[in-house]
Amino acid sequence: MVNNFEELEVWKECRNLRKQVSIVLKSFPSEEKYRIVDQLIRATRSITANIAEGHGRYHYQENIQFCRQARGSLTETLDHMICATDENYISDEQFNNFRNQYILCLKLLNGYIAYLQKMKLNQSSKLNG
Repeated sequence: MVNNFEELEVWKECRNLRKQVSIVLKSFPSEEKYRIVDQLIRATRSITANIAEGHGRYHYQENIQFCRQARGSLTETLDHMICATDENYISDEQFNNFRNQYILCLKLLNGYIAYLQKMKLNQSSKLNG
């Protein structure tokens, strides 16, 4: 039983991804501050924020919806990091390290969504049974 979102493995790993991206952003050119840097900050913060907000809703369907939003922000982050690679703001090694963390986060998020869907189904079958 998880008492708060900070105990969720998915939130912890997405937090690690956010911190990893934040470190990389420090080397981006200043002219990108209000472009890709701002977009990446917003997207990565949205991932963990949506997981946290969903957890605080105490209803499976709402939690699932917020986790889907988090997954969208995670995918948006991948696209921005691909752009950063295309613009030579980050190295291939930095991108590959990011991609590995992205894959882990995506797997955990999909697993958490599947778990929530299963719990929702179990809850509704108990109510209808």
